Amino acid sequence: MNLTSANLQALFKAYKTNFQQGFNSLGEQGALYELFCTTVPSTTAVEVYPWLKTLPRMREWLGDRVIHGLEGSDFSIRNRKFELTAGVPRDSIEDDTYGIYGPTFEEFGRSSREHPNELAVEVLEANPLCYDGQNLFDTDHPVLDKAGNETSVSNDMGGSGPAWYVMDCSRAIKPMVFQRRRDYDFRALTDLMDSKIFMTDDFLFGTDARVNAGPGLWQLVVRSKQPFDAANYESARKRLTTLKGDYGRPLGLRHTHTMVSNGLEGAARKVLQNQLTTGGETNEWVNTSELILNPWLASA
Repeated sequence: MNLTSANLQALFKAYKTNFQQGFNSLGEQGALYELFCTTVPSTTAVEVYPWLKTLPRMREWLGDRVIHGLEGSDFSIRNRKFELTAGVPRDSIEDDTYGIYGPTFEEFGRSSREHPNELAVEVLEANPLCYDGQNLFDTDHPVLDKAGNETSVSNDMGGSGPAWYVMDCSRAIKPMVFQRRRDYDFRALTDLMDSKIFMTDDFLFGTDARVNAGPGLWQLVVRSKQPFDAANYESARKRLTTLKGDYGRPLGLRHTHTMVSNGLEGAARKVLQNQLTTGGETNEWVNTSELILNPWLASA
């Protein structure tokens, strides 16, 4: 191929098509994170979330309105930059062997689509601090009891095995946040006069983004590292659905989703999808929540 501007632009478009094919190849699985993450467009380097102390609930209007301040303390999520870049040798383009790089850039697209799933789990498993200064999964989240005294509430069932999660994902606010400052995009450096190309004799193609994930509301998710069986499932589900807010006000939580790793798939399907127990009795937990099989969760 002659290294004209038009030919190099056509090559970029071909590689970008490969990228887009890879990006689209995951289908609905590419948006796995959207099931348990609130997706937020970001406009600055750091986003502050003043709504994260609230689960709004209607009250009877007696006297003046009660004005609820949107409190968020100093809770914020800072965007991070990610990239994936490859060099295509000038010789490969001149010798018309550039086609062998097409599958590489298709994988770039797949990796870009998968990255939010991977990042959300990375943050989830790191158990970061959330808005109340406690870890997302903790045994002493501060909540006010009916008398206005601070008490400790747990959303962690303990255990030492692979983690699994029961969640209320029915709300606009979800257990996790994924924020996007600059979306994943495929770009290239193909100017022969560029100093980088002059020095390396490689044309550069790659993708990058500015994004991050963080904890949402701890009340919407309970973690268990106990064996996944009917009894532990019931306990985790009960913990989630009976959580209360300040002053003993019920939160009205619904257990909509259960997320497990690939290693727990069999145990989870037995509890959530089998009509009968191993003893032949009716399984009372069948279809009580939607199963999320997340390949990025640690299986051991």
